Amino acid sequence: MNDPIRRLAYGILTIFAVLAVVATYTQAVAGPEYRDDPRNVRLAAFRTGRERGAIVTADGTVVAVSQPDPDDPRVFRRSYPQRDLYAHVVGYTSVLFSSTGLERERARDLVSNRGSTISGVLDVVFGGDIGPRGLRLTIEHELQAAAAEALGDQRGAIVALDPATGAVLAMVSSPGFDPNTVIGRGAGSAGVALEQDPNRPLVDRTIEEVYPPGSTFKVITTAAALESGVAGPSALFPDRLEQALPGSSATIRNFDRGRCGEGTEVTLADAFVRSCNTVFAALGMEVGAERLVATAEAFGFNEEIPFDLPVAVSRIPEAASFADDPAATAQNAIGQRDVVATPMQMALVAAAVANEGTVMVPYVVDTVFTSDGRVEAQTEPVPWRRAVSPATAAVLAELMERTVISGTARRAAVPGVRIAGKTGTAEVTDAAPHAWFVGFGPLDPEPGRRQIAVAVVVESGGVAGESATGGSVAAPIAAELFREFLGLPG
Repeated sequence: MNDPIRRLAYGILTIFAVLAVVATYTQAVAGPEYRDDPRNVRLAAFRTGRERGAIVTADGTVVAVSQPDPDDPRVFRRSYPQRDLYAHVVGYTSVLFSSTGLERERARDLVSNRGSTISGVLDVVFGGDIGPRGLRLTIEHELQAAAAEALGDQRGAIVALDPATGAVLAMVSSPGFDPNTVIGRGAGSAGVALEQDPNRPLVDRTIEEVYPPGSTFKVITTAAALESGVAGPSALFPDRLEQALPGSSATIRNFDRGRCGEGTEVTLADAFVRSCNTVFAALGMEVGAERLVATAEAFGFNEEIPFDLPVAVSRIPEAASFADDPAATAQNAIGQRDVVATPMQMALVAAAVANEGTVMVPYVVDTVFTSDGRVEAQTEPVPWRRAVSPATAAVLAELMERTVISGTARRAAVPGVRIAGKTGTAEVTDAAPHAWFVGFGPLDPEPGRRQIAVAVVVESGGVAGESATGGSVAAPIAAELFREFLGLPG
């Protein structure tokens, strides 16, 4: 064989080898990604036309179900009996708008694709169950309904967790929407109207939106001081009318523009209960950027929260970016400036304090069950991280209880029940402040009884607007949840 023919043969072999590698990569590696791409209209039509498993709450309330089409029994139509109550967490599946929520994240469980796969063929041969799987959620329907009613028409979010397990007990984002409107006739116009709505009803504010946490972040600042030994509850701080910020002409003042106490000094405990910005600005500078960031990260900031649905990352800047800027440190220490958090993250902060400093992995899918009701998989509680020591958690719990008894969170109190909490009134640009509450209860549950950790945020103070505070707006909402959870009258 002469050289030109040999080179031609090598070239052809190389081309075939490249084609084989590309085809193998496309089919075996990238294939699932192309198959599951939301823009794949064939996949959307295929999945929405097939039977999907039911989704039910912890107490058996059906929130998503497939029903045969009256015009063609071979085609199934998805429906959502609870309408907007579970719209964000359950999501929807639509030919025009793809899928969202658990309908998207757990599609492989909910849709039976087994008949068209090798494993599906084997299931048929050996008599296995090839029907769609269903999901049982951890959400309790009555608590979910109470949360939605308490929030009302106000823009905001509520997340309620079991601190000991991480199970989501309620998860409400407002405003909501009826997912049935985007899957039937008129879905196109309904979907466009929802996308163009200035109130952004399609956004899940519990996990997709981040807010300045305001004074609720003082739980973390206090934890940093306690863990590092910088200050304890009885530590004294000057009771200034305003706190000067070194290197800046700006100052930090308390919400009411007055002093924290009635003397020249105030303890850290009293400053926590009264939510004094001047003291916590000074404390933040004393703690320092490095300790402040490390403690926030111990609670889960700057990391993706492992959850059944994607969660926006709650953030605090790297310590190096403001370590030499006392003004920035002071402002970050009171939950302003560059600190932002999701309601899910702040619910985990409260849950960690309740759970002796341990943050559990949150989850909303309790079990996967087969078409005949047999449990195929069950979620087990898993610790995620150690936020603070049990001793620090106990001190924080005591301070938060005092805040409910005699401080800014008094309206979260439930008679006869020990409740712990912290309010926040977070300033935002060109809008009224956001109203926050984070807390948990009861502090001393009876043997075998659970606790509940709650985070509430109401955007721009809701109907209260400029006059809103965390104590006046968010705390009463939390009280409604505590009463519902405990089975107490309103």
